[in-house]
Amino acid sequence: MRSSLRSVAAVAAGFVAASVVMMIVEAINGHVLYPELGSAAAGLKDPEAIRALLAKAPVDAFLVVLVGWILGSFAGGWVAGRLAARAAARHGLVLGTLLTVAGVANNLMIPPPLWFWIAGLVVLIPAAWAGARLVPAS
Repeated sequence: MRSSLRSVAAVAAGFVAASVVMMIVEAINGHVLYPELGSAAAGLKDPEAIRALLAKAPVDAFLVVLVGWILGSFAGGWVAGRLAARAAARHGLVLGTLLTVAGVANNLMIPPPLWFWIAGLVVLIPAAWAGARLVPAS
């Protein structure tokens, strides 16, 4: 029982760590690199207005978000693996799967281009697994 709770807590902590890294990168993207997009997106609620804004967004802005997703997934995988009692890579895979599901939900709410959909489905699990694999064996 204790091991199961530790595993759940490790994956939850990894999810939080991944989310924080992703939010930091996306904040930099929206406020520093592309402030015009960040200010235009602030307060938008209408899905059609969001789609129109994203249709005009440069590819670079999406690439920065994708890099944030990769970095966040990697960091979260490392945290989950580090906090897990054993089987660090397995915890990274579980976290990567959860992040992929969250990415799909995000893409359904804020529809990006098709290439971003595909990239989001492909990168999160391997990045979390790689982060978890860096945890030294104890």
